[in-house]
Amino acid sequence: MKLLKTTQEMINYRSSLSQHASIGLVPTMGALHAGHQSLIEASRRDDTHSIVSIFVNPAQFGANEDFSSYPRDLQKDLKICEELGVAAVFIPEICEIYPSDDEISIKAPKNMGYVYEGLIREGHFDGVLQIIMKLFGLIRPHRAYFGQKDAQQLLIVQKLVRDFFLFTQIIPCPIKRDYDGLALSSRNVYLSDEQRKNALKIPASLKCVAQAIEEGEIRSSVLLELARGVLSEAKGAKIEYLDICNRSLEPIESIKRDETIVLVVLKVGSTRLLDNLWI
Repeated sequence: MKLLKTTQEMINYRSSLSQHASIGLVPTMGALHAGHQSLIEASRRDDTHSIVSIFVNPAQFGANEDFSSYPRDLQKDLKICEELGVAAVFIPEICEIYPSDDEISIKAPKNMGYVYEGLIREGHFDGVLQIIMKLFGLIRPHRAYFGQKDAQQLLIVQKLVRDFFLFTQIIPCPIKRDYDGLALSSRNVYLSDEQRKNALKIPASLKCVAQAIEEGEIRSSVLLELARGVLSEAKGAKIEYLDICNRSLEPIESIKRDETIVLVVLKVGSTRLLDNLWI
């Protein structure tokens, strides 16, 4: 497994690969868990060379967010990558990715980028798109793998590829959950035992919605009220948003199969937890 620390090393490595190689990219911020592992495994099945990037991207963190305290465990991450057969890991310093204070910047789309996460985390998706464009330019992957847990991010990255006529295929991967149903996240380590217990109301609320849909309910207002009732049982937690939308992130009054997402963010203590249900 190659360790690549500079953009030039990354460029040299990519240039050394056969033109017949298929390149898969799994972009991460480290603190790898089973969710990330499932993305890597998907790339290993599809691609001749799987590349993992580990970079805590400062551009997507707000002024009062957890950039400095974001979980980091590089040695553990590298061990996971090696065990999974990753071809190369790209671990650049910030100065390698952002060498200039006067960069050309990318803006998130007005309709999709400034609702939900984009409304609460100002500039977040600008930073996400900036790093994705840089990684795609450096690595030129045939495929890139993103988890469905970060639904808004996935949809916006898919739009980036369409709007800029990029050749990378975006591969959505299903949400991975822990033994108790909580969606896997690097930020789960922040939760106390009691907070985790309350956080379990998130998957419980989505399960309640899914069951109601199976029984024939399609009205968003009814489904949201069901979810809200379950989430209200999480003591000391705050619903930051809960909504039902289409793939363009527009709220809808009734669900349609293969077009609908239920989005929820619950703040448990100081930890924001995202989850969703793709219908």
